[in-house]
Amino acid sequence: MTDVDTNKENQTGELSNHQPIEEITSQTKHSIILDGEKIDYTVTAGTIILKEEDEKEGEKQKASIFYIAYTKDEASADRPLTFSFNGGPGSSSVWLHLGLLGPKRVLMDDEGQPIGPPYQLVDNPDTLLDITDVVFIDPVSTGYSRAVPKEQPEQFHNVKKDIESVGDFIRVWATRNKRWTSPKFLIGESYGTTRAAGLAGYLHQRHGMYLNGIMFVSSILNFITARFDEGNDLPFILYLPSYTATAWYHNKLSEDLQKNLEDAVQESRDFALGDYTLALMKGNQLQEADREKIIHKLARLTGLSTGFIKGTNLRININQFTKELLRQDSKSIGRLDSRYIGFDQDDVGDSPEIDPSYAAILGPYTATMYDYLRRDLAYETDLPYEILSSLYQSWQFDEYQNQYVNTARDLRRGFQLHPGLKVIVCNGYYDLATPFLATEYTFNHIALPRPLQDNIKMTYYPAGHMMYLHNPSLEQLSEDLHIFITEACPAD
Repeated sequence: MTDVDTNKENQTGELSNHQPIEEITSQTKHSIILDGEKIDYTVTAGTIILKEEDEKEGEKQKASIFYIAYTKDEASADRPLTFSFNGGPGSSSVWLHLGLLGPKRVLMDDEGQPIGPPYQLVDNPDTLLDITDVVFIDPVSTGYSRAVPKEQPEQFHNVKKDIESVGDFIRVWATRNKRWTSPKFLIGESYGTTRAAGLAGYLHQRHGMYLNGIMFVSSILNFITARFDEGNDLPFILYLPSYTATAWYHNKLSEDLQKNLEDAVQESRDFALGDYTLALMKGNQLQEADREKIIHKLARLTGLSTGFIKGTNLRININQFTKELLRQDSKSIGRLDSRYIGFDQDDVGDSPEIDPSYAAILGPYTATMYDYLRRDLAYETDLPYEILSSLYQSWQFDEYQNQYVNTARDLRRGFQLHPGLKVIVCNGYYDLATPFLATEYTFNHIALPRPLQDNIKMTYYPAGHMMYLHNPSLEQLSEDLHIFITEACPAD
């Protein structure tokens, strides 16, 4: 059964400059078999118009937010509810949607390599739909979400307004669908974790909407941990164990380190937080004998030559590493997932030309999303579905002038208002975009009382930024999230 608005102006994407924008909704019925049980569910693909009060005009339309909501049929009102979004900034919600959470996923091989073209969706036995309804949100300028005519989209392209617009959407959706008393969760990936931490403060404080839990996938809350700026030595320290894991995967470490991934990572973590940190803090005062020891230890833990490390002044940035590790093989490695291999025009550059891990997933996820929206969900529009817009360079950080973005403080505020909040933080060993030690550092520096620190759980997977691309990691991640949601909900 499908209920589609027949407003042709909206459906063709030609938004009128003279009339209020109307909301479009398509509802379809589906089912899936999970562990031998049939689950009937409804998918609502549509838009919600965000408005603000204006002294002269009354309610003023600001943006049309596109969403896809999965709700189990005939479920009780206390069924858990999860709001999901990806990052970028500028990314649609497609990755978590068709990779992890939804009842359909993109067909890939076990290691995460694409199958096709043509690409296809298959039933996802690891979906979370058996224990939670899920609403996928596309922030303004992603997916089918747009600022309304006469409103500048750039007003939403900043840390604060992005958090507020997504938070206001969540309030409106929960109100319209009578879900304020449902156990509520957020799940964000990458910059979506920046947004999720901000929402912990905004939803709790502005709207009084307390969350049961937040699921952080490949986190970055404090940007000082990932900016290779002159004078900021922190990223060089925090990336090192991810370099070690990557070198381990590509068999570039010594025989003793190649025996076990976790042991290699732990040795690298200990060195990074110990002797390596002390060495970088000394700067030019580091003695030559100590410098040589650090160079040889870095070579052991990265698979790079001592000559190359000496040339970096002991500071290996991500672009250098992804180009250098397999340079002798005329290959480069991925940033989002360092298991993926690519090639460049030549072997003498200082960074890869593309990220082969992103190239591997862009086509499959784009094609299947377009087909799924129109064929299965009956949502018809000629607007381009913006999978991943290039918004980062123009993104505004107004309230963070002369400092690094850090929404960990908003997460702390969320805990202050609601000490019962639970958090799970999911990390990929081969993620060079948001490395796991940087995440550990961020969460270890949130000023929380000891009992509340126990509300935060860390998990790790032998995969990259989108660890669900790797089928064994997908299965483990799904199990971990199922347990998390179950434990974060009130006992019967």
